[in-house]
Amino acid sequence: MSIDRFLSQAAETTVLVVGDVMVDAYLWGKVERISPEAPVPVVQVTRRSARLGGAANVALNLRSLGARAIVASVVGDDENAALLERLFAEQELATTALVRSMKRRTTVKTRVISGHQHVVRVDEEQEDDIDQDDERRLLDRIAELLRDARPGVIVLEDYDKGVLSHGAIEGIMRLAQQANVPVAVDPKKRHFLRYAGVTLFKPNLKELREGLKMDIDPTKPDSIREAVARLEQNLGNRLSMLTMSEHGAYIHGEGEEHHAQAHPRKIVDVSGAGDTVIAVAALALAQGLSPRDVVELSNLAGGLVCEEVGVVPVDQERFRRECERLALPS
Repeated sequence: MSIDRFLSQAAETTVLVVGDVMVDAYLWGKVERISPEAPVPVVQVTRRSARLGGAANVALNLRSLGARAIVASVVGDDENAALLERLFAEQELATTALVRSMKRRTTVKTRVISGHQHVVRVDEEQEDDIDQDDERRLLDRIAELLRDARPGVIVLEDYDKGVLSHGAIEGIMRLAQQANVPVAVDPKKRHFLRYAGVTLFKPNLKELREGLKMDIDPTKPDSIREAVARLEQNLGNRLSMLTMSEHGAYIHGEGEEHHAQAHPRKIVDVSGAGDTVIAVAALALAQGLSPRDVVELSNLAGGLVCEEVGVVPVDQERFRRECERLALPS
């Protein structure tokens, strides 16, 4: 398969993304002095911006690669939810699967940036799990989407902000199995071992260490294999993909294992790289690509976005050129 065929098939794929959505807000400015009130820099703000983050950034990556993305989530019934919906509309993403809840707070992460320096981040968020009523409303929307939109794959994007509660995870997995739709998971610590039976499970090294409560040396293949074997014993998942920053990425499953080496990059900002990785992995999964192609394509795309400031989706044309240069997929 060529990269052109991969992107062509991506354009014909619908992906349902479920998880924590948020607003990524930015204050851009410059630092020229230290505050007289405390030993902290004073940032003179010259520009403000806001964009979609969290699970919505996975959708943006999917859109950038040509796929149709639908986002299902639970947000607050507040001013920030209105901002979130405006940002969805600007990106031509549907808001019909965003469940508003009077009991929730919409997540906003505000990054203060001076030049190319990330100075501080301010978070407005709520981290407790959604309640049973919100679970039911979310699952009802997902059931409708599985029936009407017929997605080729589901992505569960967990940021530990409460949308992917234990009940929601169990309900989504049940609906996916009934519809025979593969599920790719980008996990976080709280519900790490709740995703039994998923198709592809993609933690990073820190998440795997914390989730399994074991030390893992990314420079030692046997250490990685032992951890992944323990993971699969707990989850019964078909594919395990581990991202390891400068140590590349590893995948195991279907009787295969592959280690994709990190490509040389000028790393500027790693924010959002995991969203890019799971988006590409999900599209590869929907197309039935080999484990080797899944990890190689995902690893390449994740590295590309690390060369940009802030959370940005992968650029399709640049991704295409890099794939052609490296003869990916194989």
